[in-house]
Parts: sequence; C-alpha cells; structure tokens
Amino acid sequence: MRTGDQVVQGLPWRWRAQGTIFIIGGLGFLFDAWDVTLNAFLIPLVSAEWNLTLGERGWVGTANLIGMAVGAFAWGAVADIIGRKKAFSLTILMFSVFTVAGAASPDFVTFCVFRFLAGVGLGGCIPVDFALVGEFTPARVRGRVLAAMDGFWPLGATLCGLTAAYLAELGSWRLLMLTMVLPALLLFWIRRGVPESPMFLVAKGKPDEAKRVIDQLVAKTGAPREEWRLPELQQTQSLSPKAMFTQLKDIWRFDPRRTAALWVLFLAVFLLYYGAVTWLPSILKAQGYGTYAAFMVTTLTVAVGIVSALVSAWLVDVFGRKWVIAISAPLAALALVLFALQLDIDVAAKAWITLFGMLVQIAIPALYAFAPELYPTHLRASGFGWASTVSRIGAGFVPVLFGALLWPHLGLTWTFAVIGGVVVVATVIMMFNVPETRMQPLAERVPS
Repeated sequence: MRTGDQVVQGLPWRWRAQGTIFIIGGLGFLFDAWDVTLNAFLIPLVSAEWNLTLGERGWVGTANLIGMAVGAFAWGAVADIIGRKKAFSLTILMFSVFTVAGAASPDFVTFCVFRFLAGVGLGGCIPVDFALVGEFTPARVRGRVLAAMDGFWPLGATLCGLTAAYLAELGSWRLLMLTMVLPALLLFWIRRGVPESPMFLVAKGKPDEAKRVIDQLVAKTGAPREEWRLPELQQTQSLSPKAMFTQLKDIWRFDPRRTAALWVLFLAVFLLYYGAVTWLPSILKAQGYGTYAAFMVTTLTVAVGIVSALVSAWLVDVFGRKWVIAISAPLAALALVLFALQLDIDVAAKAWITLFGMLVQIAIPALYAFAPELYPTHLRASGFGWASTVSRIGAGFVPVLFGALLWPHLGLTWTFAVIGGVVVVATVIMMFNVPETRMQPLAERVPS
C-alpha cells in the first residue's frame, strides 16, 4: 500500500489543484525578483541623490544580498519547523513592508538598513516557495513545473525594469520602492488558496490534517480513490537557534559530498548573475548610455529569461538537471566575457549581454528545480535554504568588491573571466558528486 505523499506525487496535474499553488508560488517569486532587481536600478539613482563614491554604491546591493543570506538559512529552517504556508506568508510580508519603509529613508545608512531587512524576507521566500510547490507537484512533471516557476523571476525583473525606466524620468526612486506594497495583497490569496504541505504535516505529527489535505487534493484532481497509509510519524522539533544548526548538521550528515557540491554551485552561479545584473546599469551609464537607455538594456537582459525559463523547463525533463546546468552556466560566463571585450561595439555588446541573460536564466531554473530534490522532507526547505545562504553571502559582497576593487583594478574582462572560471570548476564538481534527480520520487526521510 502506498503512503499518502506517494499518492500526492502520483496524482495527475490539474490547474484547479496543483496549478493554483503553482501560480500563487510563482507570484511570490515574481515580487521577490522585482525587489532584488531594484538594486540594479537604485544604485545610479540613490548615488546621484547622496553623491556616493563607487565603493559606497556597492552597499546598495550588498546590504540587500547579505540580508538575503541571513534570511535564506533562517527561513528555510523556520519553514521546516512551523510549516511552508506560514513561513511563505511571513517572508512576503517582511520584504514588502521593509522595502516600502525604505522609501522614507532620510539618509544612506538608514536606506541600507531597510534594504538589509527587506533582504532577510527575500532570502527566505525562494527556498520556502520552491519547497512548498515541489511537495504538491507530481513527480513526473516536478522538474518541468519547478523550472517553469522560475519564469516568474524574469517576468518580475522585467516589470521592475519597465517601472524603473518610467519612474526614472520622474526622478523618483522613492516611488519605485513604494510599488512593493503590491506583494502584501498576495497574502489574502495565500490564506485561502494554499493548504499546508501534507508531507510537512506528517513529518510534524499531524496525520489528521495531512489526511484531510491529501483527500481534498485527490478529489480536486479527479484521480481514482485508493487505500493509502500515512508514513511513520517523526519526532517534532521546536523552533530555536539550536534546532536550526541541528538541521545544518543533519544536512551535512545526510550527504556531505552532495551538500558541498551544491553549495559551491550555488555560489558560482549567483556570483555570475548578481555580479553582472547588479552593476549593468552603472556599466552602461559609464559607457555613455543615458539613464533610460541603460535601464532598458538591463530590462532586456532579464526579460529574455521569460523564454529561457520555458526552455529550461523542457530541457530539465529531457536531458536532466545536471547537463542543463553544466552546459548553460559556463556558456553564460563566456558570453559575459565577450560582452566586456566588445563593450565599445554597441551592437555586439547588446547581443552578448542578451545571450548571457538567456543562458544564465536557463541555468538558474534548472538549479532551483534540482536543489529541493536532493534532500528528504524534513530537510528540504532548510537544505535549499542553506545552499541559498552560501550563494547570498558570496554574492552579497560582489557589489562592494566589484565597485571598489575588481572593476577599477582588473577591468571588466578579467573580472568576468575570474568569475567564469569559478563557474566551470563548480559545474565539474557537481557532475562528479551529485546524483541526477530527473523522474525520481522525493525522499520522505533520511535513511537510518
């Protein structure tokens, strides 16, 4: 007899059932992307208002990304203890409130504090969101669905870019930040449209609630009813710093080679992505572009990711997660180096940066589909969260290091080449140390 979570993973895909959760999760991810992408457009705008040096400008992105690093491990652990639904709601509320509050910043230090606090909410949204959607998605389409959900990221980044280009003409970065009141409205739909993950409920000793959610999901999908059993109850865990670091120990004990490879891969890919996107408007303005033109080129770079996410969603189920990442990420790094080499040739530079946007946004959806599948239920959000934390810590210092050290002393070409070398090394480590998860069922628990 199958267990309840095996039943959930074997259900047919229906838009009125799993599709509703997918859309709500995707909208959360859309607003998450919107807020992160704000950094790129805020750097030239706030630096003009407060007359910031090149090194100081980097703190706009660094404060936010370091906050994301804190949020990624904290909220991933929280989600594995209080539940995916509650944690998802709280992360959205947090990054929305503190981004809006940042619009009232009287000085640069206060502004950076609010960007840090917004980042704490942002950092938690991604691992919690993907853990929630992944646990409701049938195994046969899970890779496709999780990769397709990443299409909401370039959509959110594109909407941010278009909004920034319009509001920049009005000279108001504060209005741009006020737009982030919109995610708070999503909370009402979350409360009504998203049930708690039955896999989480079983893991936390709530079998009656889990049975109710599973039965409702079976009815909504129209699947044949069958007898099934709940898996064995696992010991519940209270929320505390000790519990969070116990989860970290469990993640490494589960498979140290897998965890190490995943952390290196996350770090490398997001060094590449944030290093380019965060500074792209400033690079283009230094090249002589006007504010509107620089913002629109940056918007195009992230907008192509809408198509890339759909391509990635198809590729991960055809060729597997590992090969999609191993090919697209190094090629994205190469395109970025060629962009820097041909920056003075307008058409060529635009072509290379667009190609970079396409390739890196094929790699990232595949990576996001891959990571939650590598851990069992009670470590899924925290496993993803700690990997995301490592990437945010590394990428968090990129804006400051880029502006104060790398760009001024190495130049763009060598800066991007060094980061590209890190990406190549990370993909090789992944290929030899991480199993392919295509079409594999999610693990219920760590083997004894």
